[in-house]
Amino acid sequence: MTSTFIARLSAIALALIIGAASVSAVAYARQQPTLAPTPTLVPAPVVAELDIRDADARLETDPFIRTELFFGSERPDKPEVSDVEFKQFLDEQITPRFPDGLTVLKGFGQFRESDGTIVQESSFVLILLYPRETLRDSSAKIEEIRTLYKERFEQESVLRVDDPRAVRVSF
Repeated sequence: MTSTFIARLSAIALALIIGAASVSAVAYARQQPTLAPTPTLVPAPVVAELDIRDADARLETDPFIRTELFFGSERPDKPEVSDVEFKQFLDEQITPRFPDGLTVLKGFGQFRESDGTIVQESSFVLILLYPRETLRDSSAKIEEIRTLYKERFEQESVLRVDDPRAVRVSF
């Protein structure tokens, strides 16, 4: 066999392989559902900017700060803090400091005490939203609440979580 004949034979074989693959691909494509076109992706910072501007255009929103406090209920040599006791604390100490509104959720979690003991307990989760311009005053009030709760209910700590970004709020 000459090299020209071998080259032609290779080209024919390659064409047959490619043709068979194309037929298989067409048959496969006919079995598959039609997919929607791929969406155009926009980088996250651009999306965030667009979302904020879009939300501002649709709604009148204000920048607020979000803080969550986690109040444990277990206490040494006493029954856990009851719903009634927490409600009284809420009415006497929290609501006067944040009369515009708040949310309390019931939770269950665990905490490692300073001696290494893990305590599983029910908890109360307080969610506060307050205007960004009141950050300093609100933060001082939150620290008062934490101190008062620890003293009244013999707690080692009250977990505080602050979101560093302002959230957009509309009423």
